[in-house]
Amino acid sequence: MKERLVLLLYLAVVVAATLVHDARILLGMALLVVLLHGRSGPRLLGRVLRAVWPFIAAVSLGYLLVGRTDLRATGDTLLLINTRVIALTLLTFAVFGRLDLQKALGFSRTLRFVLILTTSQVLTFRRLFMDFRLALDSRMPGRVGLLTALRHGAATSAWFLRRAEHDATEITQALDARGFFIDRD
Repeated sequence: MKERLVLLLYLAVVVAATLVHDARILLGMALLVVLLHGRSGPRLLGRVLRAVWPFIAAVSLGYLLVGRTDLRATGDTLLLINTRVIALTLLTFAVFGRLDLQKALGFSRTLRFVLILTTSQVLTFRRLFMDFRLALDSRMPGRVGLLTALRHGAATSAWFLRRAEHDATEITQALDARGFFIDRD
């Protein structure tokens, strides 16, 4: 019951944070999450910044290119977007680091099944990613250059996209054949 309540509170805070359009409030929320996390708050912030920097860099660069005629408005919008991303990611890392999703989703067999299916896919893809990385390292006599790393990353990403599409099709067909999508109520 406690896990379900934490999950509901988390979802409510996420919805509320998406309705806030003041970067100072979002920054305060992020600071509060870091402070409530205690001594490991700075480490949590570091993990979050490493996780979101590619998104922030890509979105900021694209938005700056599109909005280069009005840099003040573009800057204000980017500040809001980036603080929201950081605040919500901090909240997510803090909550899901302490939340047992199996218990939180215990009220629904279907949601628990989807969680187990998702977790198995993530673990499989993590192992495959490590295999690709080790394969690149084993085939390079020296340090991997930037161009080689970019090509390898692009090829790996394309492979993962095809694999995810294939797996999703296979899983959906298997579940459909077993009557999973028939409404049980």
